[in-house]
Amino acid sequence: QVQLEESGGGLVQAGGSLRLSCAASGRTFSKNVMGWFRQVPGKEREFVASTARSTGRTYYADAVKGRFTISRDNAKNTVYLQMNSLSSEDTAVYYCAAGSGYGSYDLWGQGTQVTVST
Repeated sequence: QVQLEESGGGLVQAGGSLRLSCAASGRTFSKNVMGWFRQVPGKEREFVASTARSTGRTYYADAVKGRFTISRDNAKNTVYLQMNSLSSEDTAVYYCAAGSGYGSYDLWGQGTQVTVST
């Protein structure tokens, strides 16, 4: 069974940077795609970024393009989200997700809080 554990969240000033990590344990070979989502209270969870192990392709939400970078270390079964030029609009709980394909996420982490102060 695959488990995901996020880390790296915290409080940062506007304009600053954070790097989130998501470590996958267990039988991860079936989880080709890993992604990051975020959610604020009262709103639906939204897509942030994703990457596929098979192709190395990455996708980003328009709101984070040019500021966030998703990467993965297959040897460590870890995916990262480097977040730069953070603004208060990036404040959310960030979730790591994994699945066999894009849009087929069936495994989620517990979430990590990111708070950007102005």
